[in-house]
Amino acid sequence: MTPRLTPFAFVLLWASSFIASRVGLRFLSPFLFVTVRLLLAATVLLAVVAALRRPSVQAGRWGHCAVAGVLTNGALLLTAHYAMVHVQAAQIALVQTLNPLLTALLAWPVLGERLRPLQWLGLLLGAAGVVLVVGLAATRSPVEFDGLLLTAGGVAGFCAGTLYFGRFCRGVPLLEGTAVQLAAAAAVCVAATLAFETPRATWTGAAVAAVLWNAGAVSLGGMALYYLMLARGTAARATANFYLVPGTAALLAWALLGEQLAPLTVAGLAVSSLGCWLVSRRDPRPRHDPVVERSGYAGKLSPR
Repeated sequence: MTPRLTPFAFVLLWASSFIASRVGLRFLSPFLFVTVRLLLAATVLLAVVAALRRPSVQAGRWGHCAVAGVLTNGALLLTAHYAMVHVQAAQIALVQTLNPLLTALLAWPVLGERLRPLQWLGLLLGAAGVVLVVGLAATRSPVEFDGLLLTAGGVAGFCAGTLYFGRFCRGVPLLEGTAVQLAAAAAVCVAATLAFETPRATWTGAAVAAVLWNAGAVSLGGMALYYLMLARGTAARATANFYLVPGTAALLAWALLGEQLAPLTVAGLAVSSLGCWLVSRRDPRPRHDPVVERSGYAGKLSPR
């Protein structure tokens, strides 16, 4: 897949997970849903790595991949799916879009990534577009404070995982690194399910389809694309794509579930798209990446 198409594919897959999760959570308890999803994804990827007989992640770096995987997969998914039982998906999507601004703010001191004024404008436009898409719905629906607070904690974990990956995991082979990350996240989810939940499952066709879609298309395909964007560019550029998720999810709900597509949704998606483009556009001036220079992987990363 070309670098230009990667962000669009990621947004489409990530947005689709909201619809699949809403269906799956009718039949499975939230922690069990996430656990089965990640176990399936990790098993498939580990089997592929074993079949290809690829070298394992370098000693000393697999631990970093595991930490990044627990934060970017386990923390975000466990909190979001638990909250989705009590809170509307639109409100959860709104909270999750705190990720780009939080990542951009922290990427400067942690990774040495500085944003240009137009990129900051893009982040603000992205936030404005998200408010247009889901803000009205969020104010009209009952807010479960605990669920939203838990979701915000998951977003903080995802942001920490993104920065941790950018600092310690660049240069790790994508296939092997993703396998380690998913396996570590799955192990943590198994422990969380046993400790905090009484698992419930009714294995209907819709439940199986929802789990398989989120395991294969989202956890394998979507997260692989996300890690690829992190490896090729900056954390701020990768996370800016989350601004497009709520609007895209609304479009999918309109196309697949017959939900009405309001003019406000179309306007919000347009504003978010403009903001994402401003953040993602390349700087014509040559720049140096201090993280890459320190880690010695400058020759392995694609130019920005």
